[in-house]
Parts: sequence; C-alpha cells; structure tokens
Amino acid sequence: GTNPFGNRLPGEPVNVSRLAPLPAQPTLLDFFRLRFAPATHVLQSADKALTSGYPEEIVLACLLHDVAQVLMKADHGWWAAQLFEPYVSEQVSFAIRYHQALRFYPEPAVGYEYPQLYNLIFGTDYTPPPYIEAAHKYCRDHKWYMSARLVTINDLYSFDPNHVVDPEKFTDIIGHHFKHPKEGLGYDNSPVA
Repeated sequence: GTNPFGNRLPGEPVNVSRLAPLPAQPTLLDFFRLRFAPATHVLQSADKALTSGYPEEIVLACLLHDVAQVLMKADHGWWAAQLFEPYVSEQVSFAIRYHQALRFYPEPAVGYEYPQLYNLIFGTDYTPPPYIEAAHKYCRDHKWYMSARLVTINDLYSFDPNHVVDPEKFTDIIGHHFKHPKEGLGYDNSPVA
C-alpha cells in the first residue's frame, strides 16, 4: 500500500512552510502580496475591466470577485461579498455576490457566452440548482444587474499565465473605493475580521 505519511515516518516532524507575517495594520494590497498571491486571475480580470474603461467600482469588484476561493470554493460569490461588505459599496458587494449565479447564464447581447470550460467542469447537461436559478432571476431585475454581469464578462478568459499584473496598479482605485479600517484589515472587530 501507500504510506499515508509520504516519505516521513510517523512521529517525524512535518516540514511546514509558514506564511509571511502581515504588517501590524495590513491593507488590502498587503493581503494581495502575502495571502492571495499570485491572484493572477482576479488581477487579469480587473486589468481587463480597467482597460475596457469600466467604472472604478466595477474594476474593484473584478479585483475582489474570486479571492474568497482561497477560503471557500463553493458559493464563493456569496462568501466574497460577505467578506468585503464592511469595506466596499453596496454596488460592489452586489456585483461580487451575484457574479456567481450569472456565470451560468449566457447573454450574447452583452458579450457573455457560456464558458466552454464549464462543460468540462460541470458537464454538458449541467443545470444550476434552484437557489442559483432564484439568484439569477432576482439579479436580472435589480438596478445593479449590469454591475454583476460586467464581472462575469471580465471574468472570462482572464487565465493567461503570461499576463502578469502588479496589484499596485489598482492602488488609486482601492484608495477611492475600499474603506480600510484604521486598525488594519482583519483587526477592526467587524463581523468578518
């Protein structure tokens, strides 16, 4: 059989790499450098939105939309929205939350086709569960529908391993639209800290 301990014998110490410490008052960019890295996908998504001339709040939503996947893969849109709700506008939180449901519903009129990758991941006969369908219907009638849809549009094809984006590029946008707590992100006694 296989050794469940790898090449190590039971009782031998495990070689665990430690995370670099965060500064005393960490900022969102510190989390990008020290916890979310490399975060290539969300950086490319935000870069695509910025290059396309979308409003800064959409760029910020693109920058944050999938970082919760570091913690939680399932329902990552809801988790990320909750994680950032104390620090961003309602519109940004809405866009992050509902991108997850909208991604399963093509809308060719605005440039969003169903990703072929999803056929490989979920199967060609996949139907989203009822709660995703309900979220999609709710979002379709909401005033910020296009904010969430723009996240899905900029989410597509932001997986180029050769397209490197420095998080510092978004310093001004973060400064304009992200409410950094004076105690530092994660130390502010908010419900998500």
